[in-house]
Amino acid sequence: MANSLALVLLWISIPFSPSFSLATTGDDQFRRDGSVIELSSSNFDAAISSFDFLLVDFYAPWCGHCKRLAPELDVAAPVLAGLNKPIFIAKVDADKYSKIASKYEIDGFPTLKFFIHGVPIEYTGPRKAEVLVQYLKKFVAPDVSHLESDTAIQDFVDSAGKNFPIFLGFGLDESLMAVFASKYKKKAWFAVAKDFSEDMMVVYDFDKVPALVLINPKYGERSVFYGPFEGDFLDDFIKQSLLPLTVPINPDTLKLLKEEDRKIVLTIVQDETHENSAQLIRVLRSAANANRDLIFSFVGVHQWEEFADRFDATKSVHLPKILVWDGNEEYELVAGSEKLKEEDRGSQISRFLEGYRQGNTIKKKLKGPSLIGFINSLISLKSIYLVVFIVAILMFVQQFGGQSGENQPVRGEHLD
Repeated sequence: MANSLALVLLWISIPFSPSFSLATTGDDQFRRDGSVIELSSSNFDAAISSFDFLLVDFYAPWCGHCKRLAPELDVAAPVLAGLNKPIFIAKVDADKYSKIASKYEIDGFPTLKFFIHGVPIEYTGPRKAEVLVQYLKKFVAPDVSHLESDTAIQDFVDSAGKNFPIFLGFGLDESLMAVFASKYKKKAWFAVAKDFSEDMMVVYDFDKVPALVLINPKYGERSVFYGPFEGDFLDDFIKQSLLPLTVPINPDTLKLLKEEDRKIVLTIVQDETHENSAQLIRVLRSAANANRDLIFSFVGVHQWEEFADRFDATKSVHLPKILVWDGNEEYELVAGSEKLKEEDRGSQISRFLEGYRQGNTIKKKLKGPSLIGFINSLISLKSIYLVVFIVAILMFVQQFGGQSGENQPVRGEHLD
């Protein structure tokens, strides 16, 4: 309910484009009232050529995931259609119109394809309505937005939402920002402020220019980069800032970590929501800010016992436990520092990091598959459940049919 209300408010606040209409215009056969458009073999090609930006849901009527996705698309459609550069949503029964599905290599349901001026790309982003809207807005937005006033800066930050990091360049060369904005467009928002007051310097806590301000609204984090702005320094800052200072481990963040080449300082606690854990995470955040070459993360046994168990951490083991994980099959314990006691955890973490950098470690093998294998197992597990379910249904049908056959008269026989 809260997400739906937020989307309604977002929709109301978006200026409508002239192309957003309750009726068809000219020779256009498609309604542009913000509803999801039903496509078939007779109008699919016309739709692709009629819309600059069209998200198409290839679905099957029997698919459970498709049924759960449909309401999200219904909520997102009017919001996206109301953008200054409108994005429309359509759907096609790929099971019925198999030639269309074959043409676009659809091999699973639901599959989303985003057509940009008729050219399709696979949409692999989030599918919840609110995040989907923010994600697609980034496709039609310029790589770098130009902000000419304090009001424009604030409007940009507000409209960017809370799901992606925001990089604001103050006094930065636009062409320099464009290089990284193009590289990381799907992961963050980028803008250059051309004109701003000292009030903005106070709001975003920087005292000189050029400066690159990072805002990560999802995690309530901010930081400022003053350079150097050449070589790999800027790229490293942007790449490292795409993740929060302390990353909560869950299936979604594991996929993000798969793209990282930094080692991961992993702290395992009993319960992430406990006050003691919250205090520890704040200490870890300070350590992460001073050690950007490492990723700091945490996981609760209560939240994800299966994952924690792979590091020999269970509810019966003394926790918190801290280690350095390579993101794949190995992790390292620092001799004498693998357990964190209640008192002075800041000093303990400092000693742990010092011991790690000095190589005073014990290497261990992860229980179970590598990171990539573990992620794949999360996906394949659902497939296994589906196969088991289907087999069970078939066995039931076969048994039921066999029993029915026993009670049917055989040709040539008579029943009393």
